[in-house]
Amino acid sequence: MNVPATREDLMIVNMGPHHPSMHGVLRLIVTLDGEDVIDCEPILGYLHRGMEKIAENRTIIQYLPYVTRWDYLATMFTEAITVNAPEQLGNIQVPKRASYIRVIMLELSRIASHLLWLGPFMADIGAQTPFFYIFRERELVYDLFEAATGMRMMHNYFRIGGVAADLPYGWIDKCLDFCDYFLTGDQCYELPEYNGIFVKSIVMSVIDEFDWEVQWQKEGDSLSRYLVRIGEMVESIKIIQQALEGIPGGPYENLEIRCFDRVRNPELNDFDYRFISKKPSPTFELSKQELYVRVEAPKGELGVFLIGDQNVFPWRWKNSTAG
Repeated sequence: MNVPATREDLMIVNMGPHHPSMHGVLRLIVTLDGEDVIDCEPILGYLHRGMEKIAENRTIIQYLPYVTRWDYLATMFTEAITVNAPEQLGNIQVPKRASYIRVIMLELSRIASHLLWLGPFMADIGAQTPFFYIFRERELVYDLFEAATGMRMMHNYFRIGGVAADLPYGWIDKCLDFCDYFLTGDQCYELPEYNGIFVKSIVMSVIDEFDWEVQWQKEGDSLSRYLVRIGEMVESIKIIQQALEGIPGGPYENLEIRCFDRVRNPELNDFDYRFISKKPSPTFELSKQELYVRVEAPKGELGVFLIGDQNVFPWRWKNSTAG
């Protein structure tokens, strides 16, 4: 809307950025003539940018609990990219078992995110029933997350060089049961394809060891978006099943990274340090270089640009968000 040139004493008001619902953060630049709104410019795509400055004043381990707030529908991916950046910066090797566990958690997170895309999407175009079904499957995924990490949403599970804890006893069998149920359970997700609603118009270092296919459609309409996400969930289940069946033994974390390159403080061997628990959390210096790392998250490419300065804190941390 064009503002009339004859108007005077107009007031421009920022409404937001605020979080109106689960669809994202919205800012409205509103032009007022008294109580009348004569212009409104919506601006999309905001992330909580305070996260970047927080990262530059924390060690990576201290910062990990924050990052799940970037995208609380795909929290494992935000943790993965956060630890992957310093891993590549320091050339840190991840044990193979830890890599398999990461793949499993990431694909479960992808399924949970796609399900919560599917439910509101179907409700928006008139199919209300799938909105209720998707929460049933998401609860099963969250049960698996809770059993492995202790938390249903904000997990704080990934670590530099691995994961925080190994999979508990019986978890693999429980996850396999979920995969079998997801593929052979209710077929409610196939119904919208035929009911006339639609109008037809690398972080995971071991991913190459699995058999899967990239999902794509050439049309680019609503049905295509639906088919791609349904196909991606099926491919995620296939990857999870292969990872669960082939997961190797061994350590779940590279403990060698806990050893600092710097000269050790002689006080670390004193009585107070050794026996009264005055021990800092494990960390390491980020070498003086820069890099950009990315991962294919459920909503698109999620990336981090990191600059190290031979310090335990990043000199610069920038997010490139998906969606």
